[in-house]
Amino acid sequence: MARIDYSDPASASERTREILGKNRNANIFRMMAHSPAYLEQYCRLGGAIRNKGELDPVIRELAITRTGILCEAPYEVAAHKRIGGYVGVSDEQNAALDNWQAATCFDDTQRAALAFTDEIVARHRPTDATFKAIAARLTPGALVELQLAVGFYIMTSKFLESFAIDMQPVSEVV
Repeated sequence: MARIDYSDPASASERTREILGKNRNANIFRMMAHSPAYLEQYCRLGGAIRNKGELDPVIRELAITRTGILCEAPYEVAAHKRIGGYVGVSDEQNAALDNWQAATCFDDTQRAALAFTDEIVARHRPTDATFKAIAARLTPGALVELQLAVGFYIMTSKFLESFAIDMQPVSEVV
């Protein structure tokens, strides 16, 4: 159960109701709607991370889902496993993310991105060797986008867990 009540869309501004509607009134956004200005900017950056840029969407979703796993945010994991499926992450890859190091279903670039993700979350920055491995496989732009995606979803995962956002059927919100 959420630690504070969700905002009431009926008492929100027209712009906030519009944003909530575009996001299927998912609980995470209803909680963020307590701060309409932050909600709007959060959605803008989240939209850029998910829909703009050059980073391969499979790599992006593997990294985001792995971030949710490491941050122990089941809401995030469930949502991004589903989103990952839409962009080409296989069921085998989604199932292997808990122990990706032992899995054979990831290519070298995906493995480098997952190592990079693990170190950002656990060590707060990648080692030189891990950074060099992923930098050799991505353009500078894609590398920046990967790091920003991981950072954004660390924040998102911590938000979800701080407020104890209630799970919803993922099919209703993603």
